[in-house]
Amino acid sequence: MYFLVLGVALMVMKYLEAGPVAAWSWWWVLSPFALAVVWWMWADSSGYTKRKAMERENEKRQGRIDRNKEAIGTNTRKRR
Repeated sequence: MYFLVLGVALMVMKYLEAGPVAAWSWWWVLSPFALAVVWWMWADSSGYTKRKAMERENEKRQGRIDRNKEAIGTNTRKRR
């Protein structure tokens, strides 16, 4: 996502001829988009994307379990 934001910002700066980016080649300006593609290919092939999705699902599931336990009053332990 950061590569896309950087790429869009550089494209706008190049198009508006603002700052030092105006003198850069279009290849340098568009390179963050290529880096984003490489990142996504690596993330999908390494399992990074799936692992992060599973972590989010587990956090949601645990949150539901905790809310339900608290709602029925079994979340707190009594001292004996």
